[in-house]
Amino acid sequence: MAVELCLLLLLFCGSTISEVQPIYKPPPGTLDFGFVPSKTYDTGAYHEPGSIGILFKIVHAFLYLVQPNSFPQDLIRKVAQQQLGKTQGDYQKPENVVLTLQAIYYEIGFIVSAALGLLFILLLPLVGLCFCMCRCCDNCGGEMHQRQKKNADCQRSCFATFLFVASLIISVGVLCAYAANQHLTNQVRGAKKLVNSNFKDLKIFLNDTPAQIDYLVSQYNTAKDKALSDLNNVGPVLGTRVQEQLGKEVRPALDAALTMAGAIRETKEALENVSVSVEVLQEGTERLRANLTDVKTHLSNTLNDSACNAAQAASTCNIIRNSLSQLNVNANFSGLPGVSSQLAKVNDVLKIDLSSLVQKGYAAFNDTPDLVVNQTRNILSDIKSVLESIGSNITTFTKALPVQKILDDLMVYLTQSEAYVQDYFPLVEQYDFYRWLGCLILCCMVVLILVFYYLGLLCGTCGYDKHASPTTRGCISNTGGNFLMAGVGFSFLFSWVLMTVVVLTFVTGGNVEKLVCEPFEDKNLFKVLDTPYLLNQQWKNYLAGILFKNPNVNLTFEKVYSDCKENKGIYTSLHLEYLFNINEFLNISMYTEDVALKIEHIQINLSKIILLDEIGKENLLNFSSSGIDGIDFSAYLTEINKSVTKVDLLSFANDLEARADQLPKGALENALKGHANSIRMIHNQQVVPLEQAMTVKKYVKARSTLNQSVRLLKKTSSELMVKVKNVISAVNAAQFLINNNASQVIVQETKKYMDTIVGYFEQYTEWVKESIAMEVAACKPIANVIDTAVDIFLCSYITDSVNTFWFGLGGSSMFLIPAIIFAVKLSKYYRRMDTEDVYDDVETIPMKTTENGNNGYHKEHLYGIHNPVFTSSVEQW
Repeated sequence: MAVELCLLLLLFCGSTISEVQPIYKPPPGTLDFGFVPSKTYDTGAYHEPGSIGILFKIVHAFLYLVQPNSFPQDLIRKVAQQQLGKTQGDYQKPENVVLTLQAIYYEIGFIVSAALGLLFILLLPLVGLCFCMCRCCDNCGGEMHQRQKKNADCQRSCFATFLFVASLIISVGVLCAYAANQHLTNQVRGAKKLVNSNFKDLKIFLNDTPAQIDYLVSQYNTAKDKALSDLNNVGPVLGTRVQEQLGKEVRPALDAALTMAGAIRETKEALENVSVSVEVLQEGTERLRANLTDVKTHLSNTLNDSACNAAQAASTCNIIRNSLSQLNVNANFSGLPGVSSQLAKVNDVLKIDLSSLVQKGYAAFNDTPDLVVNQTRNILSDIKSVLESIGSNITTFTKALPVQKILDDLMVYLTQSEAYVQDYFPLVEQYDFYRWLGCLILCCMVVLILVFYYLGLLCGTCGYDKHASPTTRGCISNTGGNFLMAGVGFSFLFSWVLMTVVVLTFVTGGNVEKLVCEPFEDKNLFKVLDTPYLLNQQWKNYLAGILFKNPNVNLTFEKVYSDCKENKGIYTSLHLEYLFNINEFLNISMYTEDVALKIEHIQINLSKIILLDEIGKENLLNFSSSGIDGIDFSAYLTEINKSVTKVDLLSFANDLEARADQLPKGALENALKGHANSIRMIHNQQVVPLEQAMTVKKYVKARSTLNQSVRLLKKTSSELMVKVKNVISAVNAAQFLINNNASQVIVQETKKYMDTIVGYFEQYTEWVKESIAMEVAACKPIANVIDTAVDIFLCSYITDSVNTFWFGLGGSSMFLIPAIIFAVKLSKYYRRMDTEDVYDDVETIPMKTTENGNNGYHKEHLYGIHNPVFTSSVEQW
């Protein structure tokens, strides 16, 4: 059975996994293979005992007191390896004597407790027999006579209390025993459901495996479809990658050329603006010069008037006359050099559309994906054929494996096993009924004793009359005493039977708890089973020897159980790779090598791509020699930065008017003020527009435009030849890369593309490996079967119940001893005596009256006297 199971798991695992790389590096694109279909197992291998669990914990604590030693792994290993008893005299060997002493030391708690139980079994019946014979001889309390004592009531009450307490303790013990007995029966009756649940999970385990295999195989199509998608889009994928790598040099070169084309257009506009602006400003300054000349002439004529010769006006007129030289134009735009020759050369350069040539280079470079598609058609068809063959091989191999046949055989075996269990389960229930009945009889023995004790206490307490003498006690009280003695008698009869059962179940159940259940819970039991050469002296690892016929494989019970407990795949749990190496069986790397070789043969020629032809390069050189770098920009900027006039006309006019006010009133003053107003008008109408470029006529922004254009030309012309040569060099370098070094870039990108394609299958392989390890044929049901058999059935159901049973029954049996003593003592106070002590009426002193040799005892059947207090012999006379 084990070999068939291993072969099954081996085959279906081998059919779904390929060569697994030791270190997995995820490719750029992550594939989603979904989740392996699986069903939830129903069995919960955990038992909650309920309220009786408190008793189980108490019993465990008691067992810890009896046996506080830890699990003796080394001792069990040595005992198992010594194989004691095979030959005569084994136990007399020194090493075996030591082992025996160690075993005795470990079991000393059980041994002492069992010894006390055996003493109880042997001595209590013997004591009971002696006690019975002694009472038959009117000894040991057998004579029906009770001495009167002053503390008789106190003694009776104490004995009754002690007996009642002992009976209560015995009652609690028998209730515990009954509860444990009933709990075991209830669990056995309910075990069928748990057994069926385990069989159901095992069937799910077998039935789901083919579907999981099919799912793993079908997910190859996910990797294949993704690879085919990339192959069908080889242009966008590989072509774009090649384009991106080449674009790191090509695009900056084309961008620089396109920028230079824009600079040519801007240069033309700037030259045109300079030419126009200079003409406008020349015209403005000439008009201003003419107007200022007219003003000076008229002002000079006025100053030549005879009125200026007067003493009061002479000094003022001289001052004004001396300032006339300031009325002149400061900025001379007429002397600036022209830019017509440079503009003509730039216009010649613009006859060729450089931007259009650069855009053609962009378009040619952007056609790289199409070139890749056209040049890789034949190779891609071969790669697709290889991928299809891989899928066909996997499918063919999967169908060729006899997985279904092995699963069917295992299902038949499982069904037969289930039928066997179902057939014999009624027999188990029948035997459990016999066990339950036997335990119930033992409990009934104790209950019978308790009934006599409780009836004796009830009748004795209710029927007791403290005024009645021992010989005149009532029937109810006497019956209570008889019940107590009956309980004592049955205690002697049943106690040894009860204690025999207690000792046997105590030794068995206690050792099972300590040597099986506790070490199973902390897995120390597995460590013992995994001891090399323990179960088979020829095998280092027993489980590996059974499964693989190779005991050197490191396969342990503990590891298998732990892995199955974590619901890992059985391929991982049982290390089936030692039986069948699936990596060697289905090695996808063989196919991926074919794919890689096909991809490496891809040859892509990009020499048809022309980034910028010779015409465009010559156009750039013509622009660099257009002469704009020879323009005297400093002369332009100097004139632009000058003020329009040598003096502020507005200030001059204000000063002239102020000096006119200093003259005597008359024509001269008025004339000078008129000239001041003319100067103000010239300032407002001609100087201000030229300085601020705010006029709405033909001087619109002339000065500002000239300033901006000159500065732009200066910036553009700065090292123009170097800039153009750099652009041409960058374009030539990018073209050289495409023509000569593109093959290296293509090889690099092709390798990355190949890694991406192969990476999809590596992802598939890694996913299959992970699924096999954790999801496919998850062996949780196997761990559940072990837990059900050992932890639940053996330990929780049987051992805990049996231990609780002997704990309750043993406690009841032990308290039978004090109950016997108190019952015998108490029965004297309840039973009707044959004789009693005689007391004086007054002194209440016992008289030594004798009748027929009766040493002071009075016999009712001789005298017929029922009064317990007799008169003295003197009074009788």
